[in-house]
Amino acid sequence: MKNRIIRNIEWGILICCIILLIIGCISLYSATGESNYDELKRQLIWFVVSIPIMVVVICIDYDIIARASPVFYGIFIILLIAVLFTKPINGASSWFSISNSIRVQPSEFAKIFVIITLAYVMAYFQKKDKKEINKPLKLLALLGILALPVLLIIKQPDYGTAIAFIIAATLMLFVAGIDKRYIIGVVIVVVVAVPIFYNFLLPEHAKTRIDVFLNPDLDARGSGYNVIQSKLAIGAGGLTGMGLLKGNQTQLGFLHPKTTDFIFSVIGEEMGFIIAGAVIVIYVILITKAIYVAKTAKDDLGSYIAMGIVGIFLFHMIENIGMTMGLLPITGVPLPFVSYGGSSLVTNFICIGLLLNISGRRKKAIFVD
Repeated sequence: MKNRIIRNIEWGILICCIILLIIGCISLYSATGESNYDELKRQLIWFVVSIPIMVVVICIDYDIIARASPVFYGIFIILLIAVLFTKPINGASSWFSISNSIRVQPSEFAKIFVIITLAYVMAYFQKKDKKEINKPLKLLALLGILALPVLLIIKQPDYGTAIAFIIAATLMLFVAGIDKRYIIGVVIVVVVAVPIFYNFLLPEHAKTRIDVFLNPDLDARGSGYNVIQSKLAIGAGGLTGMGLLKGNQTQLGFLHPKTTDFIFSVIGEEMGFIIAGAVIVIYVILITKAIYVAKTAKDDLGSYIAMGIVGIFLFHMIENIGMTMGLLPITGVPLPFVSYGGSSLVTNFICIGLLLNISGRRKKAIFVD
């Protein structure tokens, strides 16, 4: 049994993650300079912590994990409420501070158990009939499971992470065979709601980010400063980059925060278009392989979990790289395996563990026609 699982595992997914992690660590080394390696050291420590956790996740059948997920879902809802009463950091109450250098972000870990809980409930609803997912009361129940953590995360506020939850759930519902009338209805609601939300509900700082995204020169020394410096850094890198520890925007402190939100700008400036392009290609391979895991999972549960993880990685990749190029608004979303951050790194490796778990136990394709 164990040998079959090992043979079936999609090891290419793990290889992609390790390559991205190596590029990220090299970027952290260069971004923090020769005098301060604290963030690089902590990132490596978090990597060492992540590996045994990932191995445990691979070894436990994902069906068992799914049955326990509602309990963990409840625990993280409590944590998401509790974190609202912590001291804000950079304007957001998103972290529990364990020490001056260690902070834990519950919304990162909540991604995992919201996805698994949604997948578990969806698979339970569809045991007898695939069309059960389209019954209004059951669809409302699923939306309720999603809405509670999303609203709490918006309250922090952390709009980027909240959108990641929504993208993941959307892909899961699509794979589950949600009726087209619901999709059309949501599109209409979004079109009507966006201008209302922007004009009457969106906080002023979020409005400013959107305005600056549409016109960075509107506040070149204020809200538009970071994206302008990021575009300058990426453009200055050329084909092969300016070299490690030699990027002007990176080393002179114009990029901020250069180890998290704008780590891709560091890669573009100091390693150039070739490495930056390679990073994008590796993400595409990773996401493609994750979709294949969803397609070949042994059951609906495995497929839904895998597609939820695809949604998380896809959104983080597109949003982070897009915002550094000025193609999308800045949301503070980290680049998986590359950006500095302990909670993010551990969460990402747990997601990888789940993908390897599902791939090791797969038997046949189960995508809905």
